Amino acid sequence: MPVGANTPNWDLVSTCKVGGEPGLMLIEGKAHSGECKKEGKPARNAENHQQIKDAIEEANRGLNAITPGWQISRDSCYQLSNRFAWAWKLSTLSVPTVLVYLGFLHAAEMRDQGRPFGSADEWKNCIHDHASGVVPPGAQENRNQSLGACPRIVSARLRAIG
Repeated sequence: MPVGANTPNWDLVSTCKVGGEPGLMLIEGKAHSGECKKEGKPARNAENHQQIKDAIEEANRGLNAITPGWQISRDSCYQLSNRFAWAWKLSTLSVPTVLVYLGFLHAAEMRDQGRPFGSADEWKNCIHDHASGVVPPGAQENRNQSLGACPRIVSARLRAIG
């Protein structure tokens, strides 16, 4: 790994059972719309920046081979793209993976960062707007989205939980 590179900082990672098998649950929490950023990954290290681009493009091709419509990218909606790329990569390594975007409501302690989500509908609208054009509609709904070639690999889906 290039100097200065690191893996994502998840809000919560837990083991879980997926279809009766050991897997991972990756949770990304959001408390206000300012956390759903559209920008890409800043280039601080050229080698690392290219490696990130290559990895996300590989994941994008893999996801599109399963369900067309994915547009994950290093250059826009980077954090969202990065999270789905990691979930896809784990699934290709036969690690059943569930990716959850969790919205926190009425998080008063976040007011200095942005206006907290006031309702489940506000959170749902924000995350679906953020994912529009990046994550295909089927993966934004309650339908299971397979991320790997193995049938036992379950899912990543964008589900607004408030």
